Amino acid sequence: MIRIERRLEQPLWLSVAVPFAAVGFSFLVMAAVLAITGHSPIDTYRRLFDAAFIGPAAWTATLQSATPLLFTGLAASVAFRMKLYNIGAEGQLYIGAICGAGAAIWLGPHHGILLTVVFMCACAAGGGALWALIAGALKAFARTSEILTTLMLNYVAGQLLTYLIFDSASPWRDVSTVQARTFPQAIPLADGQFWPAWTPGDYVIPLGFLIAIGVAVGLTFLFRSTRFGVEMNVIGDSPRAARYAGMRTRRKILAVMGLSGAVAGLGGASQVGDFTHVLDASPQGLQGANYGYTGIVVAALGRYNPFAVCLVGVLIGGLQNAGLFLQGPDFPSGLVGVMQGIILFCTLGGELLIRYRVRFGSPARAVAAVDEAPPASSEIAP
Repeated sequence: MIRIERRLEQPLWLSVAVPFAAVGFSFLVMAAVLAITGHSPIDTYRRLFDAAFIGPAAWTATLQSATPLLFTGLAASVAFRMKLYNIGAEGQLYIGAICGAGAAIWLGPHHGILLTVVFMCACAAGGGALWALIAGALKAFARTSEILTTLMLNYVAGQLLTYLIFDSASPWRDVSTVQARTFPQAIPLADGQFWPAWTPGDYVIPLGFLIAIGVAVGLTFLFRSTRFGVEMNVIGDSPRAARYAGMRTRRKILAVMGLSGAVAGLGGASQVGDFTHVLDASPQGLQGANYGYTGIVVAALGRYNPFAVCLVGVLIGGLQNAGLFLQGPDFPSGLVGVMQGIILFCTLGGELLIRYRVRFGSPARAVAAVDEAPPASSEIAP
């Protein structure tokens, strides 16, 4: 007989050990999948690790792949901590890219790079926050499921991104030449507007990655050392108790959704300023990368802890980088996606061991334990 009992207390060591054990178990499962499909697990893992983390070039590519995942993972973790399931980091990233690129185009190349970066980040964060507040307002005042609204808004943002470049003569579209008018493309940023990178030795660390680390530090302080963070946890655990204590849940819903959207919007500005240097509306661009949906995986694996989200983001970024680098006839093209799914599945299964205790025993022993239990007293103690 198997019984599942809820733990009254969750040991700290268990919360740390289970995620590591879950990731290790997922690699064992993936090794079995590779062996069944005729690939050597040891050789495959060695090639993945070398392509992702060995050498300056590998680390540079890994950090580039990880940067947008850090923003979308942190965005999801902000909302999930208060039991708000923001599935819309994908669309908020699009809006952030649109606003960030628009800010750079409007500002022009004749200003300092510091002003350009600050202005792009401010506009992108504001755009992402406003986009998330659409779902936040519906949740706060109409009790509409934020899962559905944020998910549908992703498609709206994607269509808006396509419309601005392919179906209109918007300020984002380049119409300066006949070729540009015939084959739609966005206005590129000037060379002086490219975000600078930190280059210690042969390593190249994008500015967006450093901004994401700064955001993680700020969120950690917000969650642990402010009244706002305490109220987030209380509302997430028990909205009824929060209302009884006088907490303004509607305001918190709006604030948390806005903050989550702002973080995702910063990821859009980073994509334009750090990497593409143009508002990429092609199917192989932002809309094909699925950064927002992968960020949900990153947030779940990091258990909504900002620093853990950054570590997991680098790990997933390394897997994606290695998968793109090694993809070929002798390498499974869907390996990285399958591995991400197995890691997520094992981690979610590990949550069961953290919150619940599994007991094994025979039915007779369980009946005897019930029979030996003292009867409940019918008298009321004075």
